[in-house]
Amino acid sequence: MSTESTPDWYLDETAHAGPEHLDPDFVSGYDRKQGHPDATADLAALRAHGLGESSTVVDLAAGTGQFTLPAAREFGEVVAVDVSPAMLDALRSRLTAPDAERVRCVSAGFLSYAHQGPPADAVHTRNALHQLPDLWKVVALDRIAGMLRPGGVLRLHDLVFDCAPSDVDTVVNRWLDGAAHDRTRGYTRADYAAHLRTEFSTFRWLLEPMLDAAGFEITHTAFHASAFGSYTCVRRGD
Repeated sequence: MSTESTPDWYLDETAHAGPEHLDPDFVSGYDRKQGHPDATADLAALRAHGLGESSTVVDLAAGTGQFTLPAAREFGEVVAVDVSPAMLDALRSRLTAPDAERVRCVSAGFLSYAHQGPPADAVHTRNALHQLPDLWKVVALDRIAGMLRPGGVLRLHDLVFDCAPSDVDTVVNRWLDGAAHDRTRGYTRADYAAHLRTEFSTFRWLLEPMLDAAGFEITHTAFHASAFGSYTCVRRGD
């Protein structure tokens, strides 16, 4: 088993994942709506930190496998973790030999995944940490650090605002202006507005102290439009 019982006062991640991510009909069109993120930079970042064919990587909130599948061609084992059965079903349907032998799917979340075996060499997560309020982001990051070996790598992508509070209106309106018009092919203005109302994106100057408190050293950051952040972090030694 790779899940664990959580206290009754813990956040229910399934309830916060967004009902659409649990809906097989939505998941069937997810990649078309989400786009196809290129994993090349993620794989290169992990290789630059010494990962290779014998490494274990955990993909938290793996979704349909947009990172899991290319990672399985590079590393020894990829653990694909997601709270959505529909997402994991979609991922499993895409697995073919020999990649299938390197991928293990686990139904769990940031707060319930219990890593088995030796510590992982890396954790990857994209566009999911924002589903947790800030208290639970810190708990999640601490748990991620706990599943990594010293020197292990966290590769994190998310909607993170790199601006002062006084600039939020400008940054958000610029982001909304770039929304898709066809909701079957991208996220619309209404989708983005719902995200802001109901999910928990945070500021860069709040997230980075969380990473530090969880035991990570940030080695690289990149931001797009002051709204999307990519981080490479290394777990500090004990």
